[in-house]
Parts: sequence; C-alpha cells; structure tokens
Amino acid sequence: MRSTVLVSVVVVSLLVAPLVPQSNAQVWEALAGAVADKVASLWDEGEVELMGHYCNYSVKPKFRRWELYFDGTMWCPGWTTIRGEALTRSRSGVIGETTRDFVRKAFEAGIITEQSAQQWLNS
Repeated sequence: MRSTVLVSVVVVSLLVAPLVPQSNAQVWEALAGAVADKVASLWDEGEVELMGHYCNYSVKPKFRRWELYFDGTMWCPGWTTIRGEALTRSRSGVIGETTRDFVRKAFEAGIITEQSAQQWLNS
C-alpha cells in the first residue's frame, strides 16, 4: 500500500510541476539569455563568391541619433585591395549594398569590365 501512495505522489507531482510558476530568478535568466542572443545576432561575418573570387564580409551594428544602423564591409583578399562599404538601416540589405559598392569601385578602378559589372548589378 505504501508503494501505491508513493507512486501516486510522484505522478501528481509530475502533472502539477508545469503549472507552478517559475521563480523571478528563472524568469530573469530566460529574459537575459534571449536578449543576449538577439544582441549577438546583430554582428555577422562570412564569405561569398563574387565573379569567381572568394570575398569576405563583415556586418556590425551602429547607433546614429538613437537609431540602429548596420555597417557593412566587403573585401576580396588575393584579388584586389578595394573595400566595399555601406551603412543602412536594413540588416538584410546591408550585404547587398556593400557588394554593389564593391562592384562599382572595382569597375571604376578598371578591375572588371562594364559588361560584367552591369550583368552582376542587374542580377
């Protein structure tokens, strides 16, 4: 009989446990973790292929007049010393703007032809 009471208490405890509110410390821990993940996702670095060359890019957040902007930089080691740069409000568009700036500068420097620059910019 004692074992059935013990099993019943364990089962009831398992059923009621999710209904008990979390302590304030647990809530603050969860909130701090979520905020830290969001803040960390504002920075980004990676590699893209551009016209047969591997290029690196970097994105970092920047505040201007209390507004969030994204500062993008793109460079292609082993190909040219040109750096594409852009500052936009769009996290998803900053890499595209940075790449467009790189292509424009590469064309102006004579590294790529007008046809390849136009072909890439129109795609």
